[in-house]
Amino acid sequence: MASLDQLPLRPELRGRTPYGAPQLPAAYRLNTNENPYPLPAELLADLAEALGHAAVELNRYPDRDAVALRTDLATYLTRTSGEAVEPDQVWAANGSNEVLQQVLQAFGGADRTALGFTPSYSMHPIISAGTGTAWVDGHRRPDFTIDPEAAVAQLRQVRPDVVFVTSPNNPTGTAVALETVTALYDATSYGQGRAGVLVVDEAYEEFARAGTPSALTLLPGRPRLIVSRTMSKAFGMAGLRLGYLAADPAVVDALQLVRLPYHLSSLTQAAARTALAHTDVLLATVDAVKAQRDRIVAALPAMGLTSVPSDANFVLFGHFTDAPAAWQALLDRGVLVRDVGLPGWLRVTAGTAEETDAFLTALGEVAAEMSADGGGFTA
Repeated sequence: MASLDQLPLRPELRGRTPYGAPQLPAAYRLNTNENPYPLPAELLADLAEALGHAAVELNRYPDRDAVALRTDLATYLTRTSGEAVEPDQVWAANGSNEVLQQVLQAFGGADRTALGFTPSYSMHPIISAGTGTAWVDGHRRPDFTIDPEAAVAQLRQVRPDVVFVTSPNNPTGTAVALETVTALYDATSYGQGRAGVLVVDEAYEEFARAGTPSALTLLPGRPRLIVSRTMSKAFGMAGLRLGYLAADPAVVDALQLVRLPYHLSSLTQAAARTALAHTDVLLATVDAVKAQRDRIVAALPAMGLTSVPSDANFVLFGHFTDAPAAWQALLDRGVLVRDVGLPGWLRVTAGTAEETDAFLTALGEVAAEMSADGGGFTA
């Protein structure tokens, strides 16, 4: 068998590793930010019926523009954000990753640059590399927040074609103030006919604490602003692979230039529409997840640990002198969390009450052992 080194791979892809969290055997898997609650029985019944109807015409191509689905998504966004969103402002694809890939295909590419404020969602630079778009790391403060003045100065210097702002941010959970988003958007107008698009990745928006507004409210009058969402998290439909965005209709027109023909299957569209019809039931689990998130945050100080303020369904916690050792010690106790590569920090998904019990029990034991050994935590 040949190795990658023997293939004519693009130079910028050499030495890279595929994205993915380790799926190791563990009693409690809290490393991929999934919604822990199974789909309700009434939704499963309706899904079976909807997929049965869609299957009758699987010999035909699906609606390539997914008009009915986009209409339902626009209705959902309008109802939950208070901002009127029209179907021609919405685009959907196979997970928010494909949405972002299409954005980079349309607005990035050769001789163009994307910038994101790291640490952030690690797929942003990976998708950029896949589309031949150069990547630049944006700066964050030591507490993982974005300094708007420093960020604006960096945008004016780099003049990126695509800017990513993740709010709430993954892996830190921090939300970004709308004033900062507005300042960044204004900074992507570089003069002399040059401008960039600003993508606000809101994959975890439904989990935000009260009073945290969505960037959807900033869409009017900002044709280069894009807000992306997913049904993988709050809706508990990670296996469906359905992501979407809201933007000016011209952005949707641009994405249709690069999307593959019939990219959303009939079954995906039918399942997503059925889930949206059950929005209230599906989102009823959000408050339960947020309660477990807040419970984790409240329990950490007694163990000598701290966390980053989170508006997502996960918590970044530390500081450990040896985070990989803490990760392994938790796994040895049957709890799989995520080592995101930030020295001193680990990330845990807020799960069910039972999963939180198991995590806090295991973490308490690990913290006590590391503290007893001396030098277990950093300031």
